[in-house]
Amino acid sequence: MKRSVVMIAPFNTRSGYGDHARSLFYSIMDREDLDIKCLDVKWGNTPRNHLRPDVLRHKKLLDTFVTQEQIQGQPDILIDIRIPNEFATGGKVNIGITAGVETNVVSPEFLDGMNRMNFNIVPSKFTADTFNKCTYDKMQDLPNGEKQKAGEVKNEKPISVLFEGVDTKIYCPKEKHQLEKNVYDELSKLIKEEYAYLHVGQWGKGGFGEDRKNIGVMIKSFLKAFSNIPNPPALVLKTNGANFSIIDREETKKKIKEVQKMFTGVDLPNIYLIHGDFTIEEMSTLYNHPKIGAFITCTHGEGFGRPMLEASCCDLPVIASKWSGHLDFLTDSESMLIDGFLKEVPKSALWSPIIVEPSKWFDVNEADVVRKIRTFHKKRKLIQKKAVRLGKRNRREFSLKAMAEKFNGIVDDIFTRLPQSVNLKLPKLKKINDEKQQPAKIKLPKLKKVT
Repeated sequence: MKRSVVMIAPFNTRSGYGDHARSLFYSIMDREDLDIKCLDVKWGNTPRNHLRPDVLRHKKLLDTFVTQEQIQGQPDILIDIRIPNEFATGGKVNIGITAGVETNVVSPEFLDGMNRMNFNIVPSKFTADTFNKCTYDKMQDLPNGEKQKAGEVKNEKPISVLFEGVDTKIYCPKEKHQLEKNVYDELSKLIKEEYAYLHVGQWGKGGFGEDRKNIGVMIKSFLKAFSNIPNPPALVLKTNGANFSIIDREETKKKIKEVQKMFTGVDLPNIYLIHGDFTIEEMSTLYNHPKIGAFITCTHGEGFGRPMLEASCCDLPVIASKWSGHLDFLTDSESMLIDGFLKEVPKSALWSPIIVEPSKWFDVNEADVVRKIRTFHKKRKLIQKKAVRLGKRNRREFSLKAMAEKFNGIVDDIFTRLPQSVNLKLPKLKKINDEKQQPAKIKLPKLKKVT
């Protein structure tokens, strides 16, 4: 008999959560022992138009879509792929799957959400550790108006780490003829230099150094590292805003110019902006383009850091902050990690219940950024050889196939915990026919008359 599974996620959105949810569905969609129904939900203002009926696996997902009203009875497993405060329950076993956290603290609302579930999954050891170590005092009011501690709010449910796998048929080293020609040609025209550094990430809100990706500080450090030198490398920013719009692009250009204005009387290296939505094939072309020599980020914190993993799977060397989720797949020996320190998150970056006071995140040491960039540039051929070793390992350990195997193992393990139906074996009974069978007569002893 098939086991019933209900999955809740923003499946049809162009978002990181959408990508992750679709990958998890594809991991189990062909299992004949599962009856899967999917409830597609909104994700902020993100467009819900990713899935196409003419793509086979998209159609398989679309065919499972149901409304809340169409979900009958209690499913064996309910899987909710959202942020924890939105987790729903209703299955015999409830699994919460959430993205990573980027600071050293999670909100009480997130802890409450995790505790509603029977089991939770996060993408990195860093995120699991953050959930497990974070506690809040539970306070109660006294008759005299004072408050006293009445316990603790903390994670009480098991957490498993399941990385976000990448398609290693797409994200792998490729030759020129395997790349998207239009993107390859456009990049070749855009980048005048022979060598360029690449950053991929959304430039969020906040002043200089206050956006989570810390793009302004990264640009400043790059300009400082390569100012007033002959034939400097370029910096390529692959970024986007919420809506991939022209307004977003112009705002990003303005931010770049503000950083450039910090330098006067010096020759600065070029910065090229690529703004908008790319397919995975186009992103692979970007990582594999011969003029792109390294990936760089000064991020304040990553729950996982998917672009860094994608880049490393293409054998691209990575220069990154030495803290948070991406350290699951980046090492000091095979990449370049930037030193820094924990710093309180500025108020402009607070976003309840995702980033709350008194959170801290990582602030790179700007002098070390400059030093690491210059060191990398001098030793890039040697570091490239190390990046090849890292890429080979990451393609093996962090592929979609490896993720699917682990996820299926988690699902199978949960099935063993479900209540098992027991067949009651009764003795075989015979039907009594009144016409053919009469009840047996009782033979009494012969009685004597007593006088």
